[in-house]
Amino acid sequence: MQEPAATGGTARAKSGGRLGRWLGNGVVQALLVVIGLVWITPLAGLLLSSLRTPQDNASSGWWTTLTSPGQLSFDNYTALLGNAGITQAFWNTVLISVPATALVIVLAALAGYAFAWLEFPGRDWIFLLVVALLVVPVQVGLLPVAKLFGQLGLFGTIPGVVLFHVAYGLPFAVFLLRNYFADIPREMLEAARMDGGSEWRIFTRLVLPVGRPAIASLAIFQFLWVWNDMLVALLFADSSSQPLTVELQSQVRQFGSNIDVLAPGAFLSLVVPVVVFFAFQRHFVQGVMAGSVK
Repeated sequence: MQEPAATGGTARAKSGGRLGRWLGNGVVQALLVVIGLVWITPLAGLLLSSLRTPQDNASSGWWTTLTSPGQLSFDNYTALLGNAGITQAFWNTVLISVPATALVIVLAALAGYAFAWLEFPGRDWIFLLVVALLVVPVQVGLLPVAKLFGQLGLFGTIPGVVLFHVAYGLPFAVFLLRNYFADIPREMLEAARMDGGSEWRIFTRLVLPVGRPAIASLAIFQFLWVWNDMLVALLFADSSSQPLTVELQSQVRQFGSNIDVLAPGAFLSLVVPVVVFFAFQRHFVQGVMAGSVK
């Protein structure tokens, strides 16, 4: 029983070693640095633009601040904090993104464990149905769900937007976590059951810690999708519950080129997902590396 496990561990170690040596190559590292600079340049440009006056942005590019740092000030962010529409939209985005991410993680983790390790009638057929839902475009459900939410009194509310994101995020989340949980050695779970552990205790004390990299990756993907969404919010949110993406789009339509409000608002909308990514970066990389050598 131990030999296959040892063989699998050796294979994973060899694969991880080859990947580590490849990433340690000087040329590859230089290429990754260049790619990183290309990706971070728009973020830096947006930040510098948000710290410049509308007159400076209209007369020259943001890169001129590298030689003339006197152009930078926090006046735009002061004006942003005084814009009631954008500040309310920011908190609406938080109230939508955090529950939608947390609910998807909790429900998908429970369902993923059940599909991976619990025996119940129709388990495989139900899982196939969940997988089939992955191919259903979001646009297909917009009008039917909007009509249903209108009958339930959820249309135009934050809970309605959250429920829509949860419903459409669950199929991928269940699929991801089920496949990750299924790779946990059966002997580990059987040993826990022989020690008297209940299914709930096994799930919370064993499966969740082992599945932390996959859960962190899922949290990042779900949070980014909900935070940056505009299509669902345009239809399901009204003026009092619309998130930051919709509010910024509305500001563009109303005021045209009001860069002094739009630039700091757009940077605020962008920087939060970046902070979330770096907060979970270690677990995310662990999940990616685990998937690359299995």
